[in-house]
Amino acid sequence: MRKKKVLVAMSGGVDSSVAAALLKTEGFEVVGATLILTDQVFSEGINFAQDVAKKLDIPHFVLDLTKEFEHEIVDFFCKEYLSGRTPNPCIVCNKKIKFGFLLTRARALGADYLATGHYAKVVYDDATGRFFLKKGKDAKKDQSYFLFALRQSQLTPVVFPLGKMTKTEVKEKAKEIGLQVFDKPESQEVCFIPGNNYKNFIKGRFPRLNEKGPIVSTEGKILGEHQGIFSLTVGQRKGLKIAKGFPLYVISLDKATNAAVVGRKEETFRKELIVSQTNWVSIKSLDIPMEVKVRIRNQHQESPARIIPLSEGRVGVEFFKPQMAVTPGQAAVFYDEDTVVGGGWIE
Repeated sequence: MRKKKVLVAMSGGVDSSVAAALLKTEGFEVVGATLILTDQVFSEGINFAQDVAKKLDIPHFVLDLTKEFEHEIVDFFCKEYLSGRTPNPCIVCNKKIKFGFLLTRARALGADYLATGHYAKVVYDDATGRFFLKKGKDAKKDQSYFLFALRQSQLTPVVFPLGKMTKTEVKEKAKEIGLQVFDKPESQEVCFIPGNNYKNFIKGRFPRLNEKGPIVSTEGKILGEHQGIFSLTVGQRKGLKIAKGFPLYVISLDKATNAAVVGRKEETFRKELIVSQTNWVSIKSLDIPMEVKVRIRNQHQESPARIIPLSEGRVGVEFFKPQMAVTPGQAAVFYDEDTVVGGGWIE
């Protein structure tokens, strides 16, 4: 009987390196692949991945997806910010690049599975006949939020070897098997934004962009001027440069009038929101209201809410307690304990 073949997305970091090592130990035929996603080729990451592949004695290749990444992720990112929304490009990248184009390439190579170093779990549920997406063991590193948009066809061939491990355990395993990346620092930034400066990135791509506009109070009084709504986000406090005697926060961004509405902190709280482009994971569809916990940003604490089916794939969310800075463009992900029920994009 032939070994099951798995393609591992290897960034050169400790997580994907250990994922590859674990799968080889488990008896899989492992092939490593490193993605080039921007014109700024991260040669260091490629070199690290190649060194790990050599250490593990597995084949490794480099896949250039710069055109696909530019079209699907970077263009999307800029368009969202310019329309007054705050995007989450990592979720879209997972859906369209890592578990889209790369999954297609994996199948073309005859791979049975695609593996990554994500801290999450995929479990088949006999009762429903569906693949469930669950939180990883390490609560601080859990990445299920970033994976909610994956469909059943994408979850079926996916393997997450690190789902049952903590980050500390992963680093210890890397050190144990002699991988030099065991103490390699990890980036917390969006990979294609130099210095994590979104404003400069967008201005660099649109040098003639001049979208200055009014900063107004909730009563409509002009308080100041912003340098473009793409440079602001709901809930933002710093950088408004307005003296009012008390802290001001961005409450909303109006693309139609190019205005940023600001107010007191308590005015940023909302009890309701609407999401669109929903994707269901543990259920086939939402037909009746359901009580879940909702996370409206990756670092946001989940909060109990009722989700209600609306028309055209939209869902209403009613929180039991108001939430701060509900931000259009971000994802709202629904949980039942440690299981992802589904999610969508905040309108």
